[in-house]
Amino acid sequence: MVLLGKLSTELGIKASADKFFNYFVTQLHEMQNHCERVHHTKLHEGEDWHDTDTVKHWTYVIDGEVHTCYESFEEVDKQNKKSTWKLFGGDINKHYKNFKLILQVIDKPDGTAVAKWTVEYEKINEDIDPPNGWMNYLSKCTKDVDAHLSKSRAARKV
Repeated sequence: MVLLGKLSTELGIKASADKFFNYFVTQLHEMQNHCERVHHTKLHEGEDWHDTDTVKHWTYVIDGEVHTCYESFEEVDKQNKKSTWKLFGGDINKHYKNFKLILQVIDKPDGTAVAKWTVEYEKINEDIDPPNGWMNYLSKCTKDVDAHLSKSRAARKV
């Protein structure tokens, strides 16, 4: 009976590691403007989107279905470009006791960068499937954010 799990994916990005990481720790409130699968975000508790004590409410689409949850920063490690979010409430609690998203953005020796996403979860029972739809969701959001950041960079060069 396995209730704990972890899924990971690494995605190449065009934006610099610093710029991509910075977006997720200082511009998270912009996600709904740049990610097709994020429908709505709002502050639920707190005054600053990027404070570790703030709770945000998300409405998003996974596997063609609209879902909601709450999210808060658990850890931000700027030196290692790593951030951890705890997701809870809404649709998350229907399937999982614990659910975390971890982003680490890594500079590669060839000058490119990689966004590594990890989903750590604890299912409420063994009949619950792993959150594979989250990997597709994170992949699409990564591509959307990267396209936005790359477009912004290209526009400044003109």
